[in-house]
Amino acid sequence: MSNLIEADRLFFERAGLDRSRIERTVADSLKGADDGELYLEYAQSEALSYDDGRLKSASFDTTQGFGLRAVSGETHGYAHASELSEAAIKRAAETVKAVHAGRGGKLDVAPSGTNRQLYKPDNPIALVPFENKVTVLQEIDAYARAKDPRVKQVMASISGSWQAIEILRGDGARTADIRPLVRLNVTVMVEANGKMETGSHGTGGRIGYESLLEPEHWKASVDEALRQALVNLDSVPAPAGEMQVVLGPGWPGILLHEAIGHGLEGDFNRKKTSAFAGLMGQRVAAKGVTVVDDGTLGQRRGSLTIDDEGTPTQCTTMIEDGILVGYIQDRQNARLMGMKPTGNGRRQSFAHSPMPRMTNTIMMNGPSDPKEIISSVKKGLYAVNFGGGQVDIVSGKFVFSAAEAYLIEDGKIGPAVKGATLIGNGPDVLTKVEMIGNDMMLDPGIGTCGKDGQGVPVGVGQPTLLIGGLTVGGTGG
Repeated sequence: MSNLIEADRLFFERAGLDRSRIERTVADSLKGADDGELYLEYAQSEALSYDDGRLKSASFDTTQGFGLRAVSGETHGYAHASELSEAAIKRAAETVKAVHAGRGGKLDVAPSGTNRQLYKPDNPIALVPFENKVTVLQEIDAYARAKDPRVKQVMASISGSWQAIEILRGDGARTADIRPLVRLNVTVMVEANGKMETGSHGTGGRIGYESLLEPEHWKASVDEALRQALVNLDSVPAPAGEMQVVLGPGWPGILLHEAIGHGLEGDFNRKKTSAFAGLMGQRVAAKGVTVVDDGTLGQRRGSLTIDDEGTPTQCTTMIEDGILVGYIQDRQNARLMGMKPTGNGRRQSFAHSPMPRMTNTIMMNGPSDPKEIISSVKKGLYAVNFGGGQVDIVSGKFVFSAAEAYLIEDGKIGPAVKGATLIGNGPDVLTKVEMIGNDMMLDPGIGTCGKDGQGVPVGVGQPTLLIGGLTVGGTGG
């Protein structure tokens, strides 16, 4: 109940709203609709950036507002405003009524129960003084430059947010969540013999700043960023062609998220625009491949106690031993597909309507030792870190650039390579998984997913994987 008490304080006491009148307005606006809710949000966010020996930027923002949605069949009406007042909510109510006027739908029942608390409700921004954050950024810069004379530039950033939401439904049900989120990122640029390279490392999650700003934590991030930069300094041009590719554990799961995860979201499958549409119960991946979306992991960046429709999150198995067994769903698509919502209705802010989105998307462990996987490859690529990528949801085709990769020659890891891109088709890649490691790792807490112009924090994870016959684009022979 503590989340609800805090949310009531923010949205009713502080804003001077009469809750009973707001509840009546919501109930009236959704009478005859299939579904809908009033979504209230209050958020604080900050970002500090340190570059080239000085504090380059510092920002602090406070936002608040509401979104009122009425759903009828496949359509929905959505009205939002940054003004938290009874007058604004009443105007929104009149707007959304039009979507279900005269249709006489029956309002869906509210989700029952709530998750256990997955993160503390404390505001990370308020708990650590601004001066302390600037001092840590200065120390990061000094530490990185003292580590190696080849360091030419250091960029470090700290960001945090605190978001309170409350959801009111037409049947009077109310739910709330208080969500902290922090992130630290370090980028180091090195130069030697006229060649310049960079390395980056970031960490974060639904935690306070305390652990991120401890010296042992940020020093580990600097050390990793510097290690990557120095590895790239000694890299050779990446080969091109079709070959076996070993993906490292953890963050390389971003390829799984982009190339496969989006295709398992309910809306794409209901509209039959996903490469996985109509394949429920069929084999879509090699034996041993099990993929889940789990929003219940404590303190993880992609986790939520409830989604942005008030549904408790869960662990949803999407692919089990290679068979497609489930999609991730929001309420509207679940109802239209005759399925249950999975707690994946997410939105960027009160100004956006919810849609099915991933939380923490993970490929589960297999039986193989990672060393055995490497030793089984005669000639291939070992990709342990990724930069950007592009995916076509309809066809499943993707292109990803490897930020850190190595040649594998005769079962041994060889020189680092630069300029490697992985090119393929998401559903096809799943069928080419030849070995699955027993070393599943989650990413360090840095993922943001974009869909239809909305960005939300997410997590990924996977063990070491061996994929056969993947096309590698490179600059070498």
